[in-house]
Amino acid sequence: MLQDNLILEHYGLNELNFDTIKSYRDRFAEVKQAHPWNALETKEFLYKVGAWGKVRDTHKEGVTLAGLLLFSEERIITEVLPQYFLEYRESKGNEEWTERFTSQDGTWSGNIFDFYFHIHEIVRNSEPQPSIASSLTEVLINMLIHADYNGEGGVILEKQPSHYVFSNPGLLLVPTDSVFSNTVSQLRNPNIVKLFSLLGLCERSGSGLKKVKQNWSLHHYKTPAIDQDVSMHRTVVTLSLSTQERQVSSSEKDTYHTSATDSGNNFKDVEKYQNTPENNVEIDSYNKNKYSYNKGLIEEFKSYNNDVNSFNKEDNYYNNESNLYNNDVNSYINNHNSYNNEQEEDSSNLVNVENIDTKLWDIAALAREKKRLSPNQMEHIILELCKEKPLMLKEFAYLLERTPDGVRNNYLTKLLRKGQLQLKYPNQPNHPKQAYLFNKKDIEK
Repeated sequence: MLQDNLILEHYGLNELNFDTIKSYRDRFAEVKQAHPWNALETKEFLYKVGAWGKVRDTHKEGVTLAGLLLFSEERIITEVLPQYFLEYRESKGNEEWTERFTSQDGTWSGNIFDFYFHIHEIVRNSEPQPSIASSLTEVLINMLIHADYNGEGGVILEKQPSHYVFSNPGLLLVPTDSVFSNTVSQLRNPNIVKLFSLLGLCERSGSGLKKVKQNWSLHHYKTPAIDQDVSMHRTVVTLSLSTQERQVSSSEKDTYHTSATDSGNNFKDVEKYQNTPENNVEIDSYNKNKYSYNKGLIEEFKSYNNDVNSFNKEDNYYNNESNLYNNDVNSYINNHNSYNNEQEEDSSNLVNVENIDTKLWDIAALAREKKRLSPNQMEHIILELCKEKPLMLKEFAYLLERTPDGVRNNYLTKLLRKGQLQLKYPNQPNHPKQAYLFNKKDIEK
């Protein structure tokens, strides 16, 4: 397998597509407005980003294999990588393709950079939910950066009415069962990763597919599937758009109640039980109570009861009369007091995605798409999120795709100082369930 930092001494700037280079540099300047590389001439810029190489102690230099793949044209790329091939195809479920283009079309460059953004536009226009489109492009970028471009069969994305299939040459460099939980990335093409990451399109943390699985769970879709075809030396990822099949008993359905909205958990797919006078009985029943959540809800808000004298068996007890903003610390089991703020930060990656509904995900979409936002833009997004429900620091970090420290130090502290946000537990800053609330009184001033 050829390494993507290989210097192709006989391939110079003339072998590159300058429209693609301009597009890349424009996007780089948008993401990194004050970066010193923006002022560099083309060759030096390409050297800095890893698309151009120089052989030490000689005068030899040339395009790197990564630079060729991102910035050249199909006819030239296949001189070095004869098996190179890219394809997107779409059908309505029959044998005929309603839309199809390949790197061999001759109507565009055929390089992987233009391929990514061409598909990005298709996905964004065809998928109305930004969170779904974001997940699809996340898998696409993973496919492009991990493909073995010297392998057979090409890089193929196929869209069917019920699913997407991403297929590329090259087997996984980590165990299949760890792909959706892995936090360390094994890189087949480190220079390609660098070129895309400089635009904020991928990370080296290996968390991309983990986020996709979490988002698919949020929408109740079937878990993404990964298959390794050892004989063909290919990896296939399938993202189903079908919901999970799950048998729900009638008593379990009754456990949902419209108080889910009052608590700030705006689950769109929750079947709410309508309260009637004749059902106001047996309020101390834990599982069959018409007003309690079932155990399938998130840990932090597992069970609520309209009767203040009814307690559930979970650590997270809340009083419905206080609308989840009760500062009475006696509503928590005493052993929770041993938690501190450091534990909150350590668990920042352990967000229960069922606590993040699609409306919150969509509100924060701009922050995930653009790594550089003005403070005013970010503060506006945070306030809009808090208008929907109280959020913990780790939930902000997950929604905004920022570090917990960055979110707290750069935005939350300022908004608290301005009085636009308030703490759920103002007398206990290090409370394990500390959350940030939108200060309605700030509007009334």
